Amino acid sequence: MTDATGLRNSLAGISGILVTPFDSADRIDAKPLRPVIDQAIDAGVHILVSNGNTGEFYSLTLDEALATVAETARMVDGRVPLIGGVGRSVQDACALARASAEAGCSALMVHQLPDPFVSPRGTVNYVRRIADAADGLPLVLYIRNDAIGTQAIAEICAISSVVGVKWATPNPMKLAAAMGACEPNIVWVGGLAEIWAPAFYAVGARGFTSGLINVWPERSVAIHAALERQDYAEARRLIEGMRAFEDVRAEENGGANVSGVKAALAMLGHDCGHARPPAAWPLTDDQSARIADVLECAKKG
Repeated sequence: MTDATGLRNSLAGISGILVTPFDSADRIDAKPLRPVIDQAIDAGVHILVSNGNTGEFYSLTLDEALATVAETARMVDGRVPLIGGVGRSVQDACALARASAEAGCSALMVHQLPDPFVSPRGTVNYVRRIADAADGLPLVLYIRNDAIGTQAIAEICAISSVVGVKWATPNPMKLAAAMGACEPNIVWVGGLAEIWAPAFYAVGARGFTSGLINVWPERSVAIHAALERQDYAEARRLIEGMRAFEDVRAEENGGANVSGVKAALAMLGHDCGHARPPAAWPLTDDQSARIADVLECAKKG
């Protein structure tokens, strides 16, 4: 468990979103995740996330998500803070909140609701229910659709256990407005990986989420270090060297997001299995070739 100050410091770093490995029978097989976790921690990744979107949260059953966070916590073993993703029905989210706390997570990440009938005030109540179930464990709000509105975001951030927001919409100006509406102790994290991190830094966010850490954590750490010392030219140079990885992940309506990571892991000899439908799996030959080029760049440093 990490104290509040330590957690906020870690959130301002890199939030590494871990994959969920599957075997050939489409069952979770956590063993291949251990070298991925070890490499990320050794490289200096600040915080890890189980049951995130790169972990195919929405493809997991509740029992699978419960097992995943428990097994991931055992592998991380307190070496860095671990955040457990929670979401879907409020009952599932609360069950995951309790299980993640029991597993030893330092905080929870509240996924944005995919329900077609989501009201801003209903979302506030949803997060309050999770906060009650979490019994004081810190919460990080995950914003993938800023249509919820600044007022609702501010109301959620006023919940005492909310410590941060992962902002995953390509709208820095709305991010700036939300930051201005909330208390200054909230940590605002760039939620669109390395490529968008400079734009979010420019309006005051710190740190970023990353799926690249599963594959090339050293590059993520170098990008973060450049941004922290305000060396934006170096950050842009480092980002260009991995941009094709994120380009592939963004293709097919984002359906290649997890597929790109898992294909890269397989190329590196850390096979974590397939990506479940509705992900785009396997990658096309062209997509695979571009991922391979990024891995060649990684070999050169």
